[in-house]
Amino acid sequence: MDTRTLIKGIHHVTATVNDAIEDFNFYTQTLGMRLVKKTVNFDNHHVYHFYYADQVGTPGTVFTTFPYKGQTNVKMGVEGSGQIVTTALSVNPESLGFWDQRLREQGTLVTYGERFGQPFLWFRDPAGLQIELIGDADDQRAPWHTEEIPDAFGVRGIHHVTLSIAPDQWQFMLDLLQQELNMQLIAQDNSRVRFAIAEGGAGAYLELRQDSYAQPGKNGIGTVHHVAFKVADDEALMALRDRLTELELKPTELRDRKYFHSVYFKPQSSMWFELATMGPGFTLDEPEAELGQLLLLPDWEEPHRAEIEAVLPSLK
Repeated sequence: MDTRTLIKGIHHVTATVNDAIEDFNFYTQTLGMRLVKKTVNFDNHHVYHFYYADQVGTPGTVFTTFPYKGQTNVKMGVEGSGQIVTTALSVNPESLGFWDQRLREQGTLVTYGERFGQPFLWFRDPAGLQIELIGDADDQRAPWHTEEIPDAFGVRGIHHVTLSIAPDQWQFMLDLLQQELNMQLIAQDNSRVRFAIAEGGAGAYLELRQDSYAQPGKNGIGTVHHVAFKVADDEALMALRDRLTELELKPTELRDRKYFHSVYFKPQSSMWFELATMGPGFTLDEPEAELGQLLLLPDWEEPHRAEIEAVLPSLK
């Protein structure tokens, strides 16, 4: 199997955040994304795992968070090189004025910019994550419907993530993305480049920014933990795992995340890449109309439900 064509775009982005209720309110109310799954960190059941997305959690629309407030073993992260530094969400370009006003009214500092011919707003979420709303007129994905945000202005999903790369790692990353991960360099602006994943488009872009003086990043609260790239199925996943092993990138064993299967590896010191299957999807254990309403646990955690629910904050 030719592994160079197996990655089809972004599956999801996962970040470590602070307060669970602040996070939930910001992404579901302020940004109007749907909570499609409320579960726990499979590696730490005292921490929520929230999945925000479109109506059904289509791969490429999914932004997920671990709210680690109060967990003594997780400190504040440090932004720097070797790290995923910004997550860009796709919106209609004509909606940026609406979003500017909405964010400012809620006390969020917003700045404007333009990159590769597309306008964007930059701000930080309640945990300090760098978020952009980028105007992409070609993105036809349907946002989740809410009463406060017109459908034409809603968040359509992930547009791209930006990686901060030190000069001595720049060529390695260019080669890895182009030769092994099905990405093509399509635009360059000074120290920043944009890659199209497979056929490209919103949800299938990746950007690299060369940072000559940035300190090495450290994972923690307020940083992105990983970006996941989508593959069709377990066969593609394991073929890519074999290839990563050949490249001495030390991929993990296959991990069952219930709603998809995954393999992880680290191309940089503070950056995880994940490969994730397209299915089985978020309607595996609850119907589409009820997604995100109940706390869903993996089978092995069900015996601990009472203990888990006792320590997790209640969401209204």
